[in-house]
Amino acid sequence: MSAIMTVFRREMGAYFATPLAYIFITVFLVLAGILTFFMGAFLERDQADLIAFFQFHPWLYVVLIPAIAMRLWAEEVQNGTIELLLTLPISPFQAVFGKFLAAWVFAGVALVLTFPIWLTVNYLGDPDNGTILAGYIGSWFMAGGYLAIGSFVSALTRNQVIAFVLGVAFCFVVTMAGSPVILGLLNGWVGDDAISFIASLSFITHFNDLMKGVIDLRDVIYFASLIIAFLFANTVAVERARGA
Repeated sequence: MSAIMTVFRREMGAYFATPLAYIFITVFLVLAGILTFFMGAFLERDQADLIAFFQFHPWLYVVLIPAIAMRLWAEEVQNGTIELLLTLPISPFQAVFGKFLAAWVFAGVALVLTFPIWLTVNYLGDPDNGTILAGYIGSWFMAGGYLAIGSFVSALTRNQVIAFVLGVAFCFVVTMAGSPVILGLLNGWVGDDAISFIASLSFITHFNDLMKGVIDLRDVIYFASLIIAFLFANTVAVERARGA
């Protein structure tokens, strides 16, 4: 655990040593506010909930989370520091998990800084704060899923731009997997069981219940399993990059 925390502190320091952290947080907060109040019609809905806020999180994460993840390993490979990092007395998985944990906590910090919208809805009405808390937890787990995917993609290339583009594409696919458009295109080509399976892979499908305050164990298992699977794949990719 101490090795993981060493990598964690190293990565957290790297975020705030450059303007990257402040730019990301500012962009995230501004876009979240614009989408909530204008496209989500937060005030016009006259509802004491944060559905107008949470419903846009998948789309924010599709673009912004790969921007965090793209540097996790592509930068190490490009600068040749991956060999130095992995010569330390830590395993590849500890390095992968430490980097992932730092990025996940950083995304959590950005999410927590949206607390004024929570204060606003409590000032304007009498919301179910348990439901709102479940939405925040679900959003953080979803961010972790996107980060695990982005970290894996970053380990496949030494170019951060390519890592970003591929990360956005991959995240977009898993987000849209359960959409009526995609399922409609597949209808008639694959069986009902296959369509149900593809729909179950969508982030939106699993996040919608959490956003509404329904904590289903299947949704929690989905995000946890996805994170674990991509961290394992990330470890394999890092070992391959070290040997290349």
